[in-house]
Amino acid sequence: MNIMMLLEMAASGLGDRVAIGSHTDGLTYQQLFDRAGAAAADFKAGTAEHVVLCDESSAAVPIALFGSAWAGMPYVPLNYRLPDDDLRALAARTDPAVAIADAPGVDRLAPTRGVDTVERSAFIESTTAGSSLGDPWSMDAEDIAVLLFTSGTTGAPKSAVLRHKHLVSYILNSVEFMGAGEDEATIVSVPPYHIAGVAAMLSSIYAGRRVVQLPKFDPHTWIDTVEAEGVTHAMVVPTMLARIVEALDERGGEPLLGVRALSYGGGKMPTPVIRRALDLFPITSFVNAYGLTETSSTIALLGPDDHRVAQYSDEPAEQQRLASVGQVLPGVEVSIRDDDGNELAPGEVGEIFVRGEQVSGEYMEKGSLLIDGWFPTRDGGFIDADGYLFVQGRNDDVIIRGGENMSPGEIEDVVLTHDGVRDVAAIGVPCAEWGEKVVLVMVGSETAPAEDEVQELVRSHLRSSRVPAHVAFVDELPYNDTGKLLRRVLRTEFAHLGDDPGD
Repeated sequence: MNIMMLLEMAASGLGDRVAIGSHTDGLTYQQLFDRAGAAAADFKAGTAEHVVLCDESSAAVPIALFGSAWAGMPYVPLNYRLPDDDLRALAARTDPAVAIADAPGVDRLAPTRGVDTVERSAFIESTTAGSSLGDPWSMDAEDIAVLLFTSGTTGAPKSAVLRHKHLVSYILNSVEFMGAGEDEATIVSVPPYHIAGVAAMLSSIYAGRRVVQLPKFDPHTWIDTVEAEGVTHAMVVPTMLARIVEALDERGGEPLLGVRALSYGGGKMPTPVIRRALDLFPITSFVNAYGLTETSSTIALLGPDDHRVAQYSDEPAEQQRLASVGQVLPGVEVSIRDDDGNELAPGEVGEIFVRGEQVSGEYMEKGSLLIDGWFPTRDGGFIDADGYLFVQGRNDDVIIRGGENMSPGEIEDVVLTHDGVRDVAAIGVPCAEWGEKVVLVMVGSETAPAEDEVQELVRSHLRSSRVPAHVAFVDELPYNDTGKLLRRVLRTEFAHLGDDPGD
């Protein structure tokens, strides 16, 4: 197995179809294949053992991704938004490497020992006239295809290992080869250093769907690009969809009719946002995708039918499915377990474990974390009686009050049922009496509820221990650029409320 075979198959069957860029002057599948071969030859001619990308989305991304696979070198996309010292520290861990970056990125990486830099446009140009690597690519499934650094929220970033077998297994199990029509195009607005960016590129190439890259996300630019390029498919994180919905409402609330399929994931989706999106994209098939870097992207999907049923149903159980991530993909197994590793019954909350060919669960620094093939995700959740998976957030985010564990997600889901709440986060802050107390940080609209109304809403649905001691109102919640809520930032900002005798 090698991810290059995905491009080879597409180039063989769809060589003249545009793969990357505008439908008028983009790279065809055959051109992308040829450029990947030329890049591989350049990579092998040097002393590098890793191919680093430190840049926004451009044609350099697929050329470097497939070129590194042909050359037998791990592809390592870095978060170019990091401070200089942090960026160089990560780059130094790839020594010896060749790094592709924009002009400012080249300057930032230049002092890094063992890393040779090449400017993006020069790299792309060099693949135009270069000759392909004469050697065939390795088909050893155990070869490392991609290294992705974690966000490092609880320490130094770890590099997750994705081998060719993991990525190819994910694509073969979830994507129909050449299943896209010639008129189809997908817009990629997630950054290239995120697993969603890697998966979107591989799945679109294998399906034969043109990729339109949006280097910087802006909701109005996203909408304009969708309309100008005839985009039919899209993947966004929840914060992006929220901004797109707001932008469409600013433009008069006219529906966007060209998008046939829109998937979202990477964080918790506020129910009001997805409900409004369903109205603004009336003919779009919505998919909620749940996955992790260590699982090569998606392991569970809430499909289009469930979205539309929930939109129009009066049944609470069917409405509640909008809060789930759907059902597990073929080829993947999920188990919910307690702290002792025992499997729990439907409806019981525990840690999500996952197993399957696409699951890596391995880090360069720690080795494999698999337990009899099962990867402990550190996400909490449960599976209901109908097989729908509900994710309640990272176990690290669990609030422990008086020795009782409670999920922030269950509190947030209740508060979000109020029409005046746009976004909300439940956190635990240190408290001498209870260990931690519950604080709710909320983004409200014009009809936002007062603190006592929020407390009564939670009390009417959950146990009294879940009632927030304090409700803080903010203009917006902190998210990273891939849609993850930064609870640690909130815990630091509102830690002083732990000393306030509010409960």
